[in-house]
Amino acid sequence: MNSIDLIEIRKALICLLSIVVVCLPLSAATADDTGAPDVLFIVVDDMNDWISLLDPKAPINTPNLERLAKRGMLFSRAYCASPACNPSRVAALTGLRPTTTGVYGNKTDWRGAVPYRKTIMQNFIAAGYDVRGAGKIFHHHLDGAFHDDDSFQDFQHLHPQQYPPQKLNGAPEYGSRNTDWGHWPNRVEDSIDYHTASYCVRALSGPPGERPMFLACGIYKPHSPFFAPAEYHRAYDEIGLPARKPDDWHDLPLGAASLMRKTKWFWQGMINVEKNREGSYQDFVRAYAACTSFADVQIGRVLDALDNSPRRDNTIVILWSDHGFHLGEKDHIEKFALWEKSNHIPFIVVAPGVTKPGSRCDRPVDMTALYPTLLALCGLPTDAKCDGHNLMPLLRDPNAKWDRPALMTYRRCNHAVRSARWRYIRYEDGSEELYDHDADPNEWYNLADDERYSGVIASHKKWLPTTEAKQSPDLKRRRPKTEAGR
Repeated sequence: MNSIDLIEIRKALICLLSIVVVCLPLSAATADDTGAPDVLFIVVDDMNDWISLLDPKAPINTPNLERLAKRGMLFSRAYCASPACNPSRVAALTGLRPTTTGVYGNKTDWRGAVPYRKTIMQNFIAAGYDVRGAGKIFHHHLDGAFHDDDSFQDFQHLHPQQYPPQKLNGAPEYGSRNTDWGHWPNRVEDSIDYHTASYCVRALSGPPGERPMFLACGIYKPHSPFFAPAEYHRAYDEIGLPARKPDDWHDLPLGAASLMRKTKWFWQGMINVEKNREGSYQDFVRAYAACTSFADVQIGRVLDALDNSPRRDNTIVILWSDHGFHLGEKDHIEKFALWEKSNHIPFIVVAPGVTKPGSRCDRPVDMTALYPTLLALCGLPTDAKCDGHNLMPLLRDPNAKWDRPALMTYRRCNHAVRSARWRYIRYEDGSEELYDHDADPNEWYNLADDERYSGVIASHKKWLPTTEAKQSPDLKRRRPKTEAGR
């Protein structure tokens, strides 16, 4: 073989290698060279839709969420995958529904259920990102045992909740210290979320490194106990109460009564407290509003840090809540229900070059979409096993064709389907609810037994899961908590 042949072979190999490199997915070897975007991933706990972001007439002000929405796209009909912390977060962070994983409850050992499933964060680690986080990302149970160490390269765990010497709400017979509410702590710096936001501010304020960054910020409020410093309560001295219908449960089916049996005492307990101490219910609502405003301010601190950093124009920002929360609507307090208030959440996507500033999408979506959407936005390999669907068509055009509703599950065999107009619920025993949100946004009138709506029910029923995984076992052992910044 002469030298000319060797040169030609060498040229061919170089050409082939160039093609292979171009075709490779984003990886540790290529992420630094592609101008890959940073990601700021904000998840809030228990934030419902009674906020100015989603309803200008709502009493709870969220100016920093509104400020973020002006940069990108607000999804006005976004829903959790399950109205409980653990199954909701697992579904969003793995792209797999509870009916696929068997993760239906807050005690379920999610990592035992899907030991080999990569989380969103693990995909970004594999792609060469510097993946950091702080606060509540995974469900916080058994002193952080549900946290996934392998999903982060650096993580600051939740600071412990500080409690006052005695309950503040004046209702020792109602609930535990974790269901308390009132002015606490005196110093903002002693709040859990202050430390989480501070970690994220530091991460964003430092000079960009050699690798793109994925930063997860887990804001704990407005989760109970409903503690916030006094100044946040004063803004809601005159807050009204949510709309209620006195006989709201009269048309509910047996399936609803069965599912809600364990949580019915929340509302009954509140009524008993109110009888003994007038104004307690309004104090409770005021405290929830104060915690929501406190969360909004901490998110604002993080956004300020982003604005003041060179990362601002090349950072994808995602904000979502793990589920909603009832404040007495439908005679219910807490989440753990398939009604609108437990499931409707704030959801914002800011994707430079993709989303139009100040845009709004009214298509119903659920949070199993987070996984495939983030992979697509950052050029990572797609995952065919995802239960969720990529939102890229809607991010580019909020009026794009989208022929699927949002699907929610709470415990095995209980599901809700939310289309643009309707909420359809089917319980384990086969009983049903149907609400027309155009005419009945409070879900006061169950139309499921009206034959005139049989076609509506049939069109929604087709979206129910056809297979349902068995309940996975609960996590009973404690795993040692990794030190922050390992």
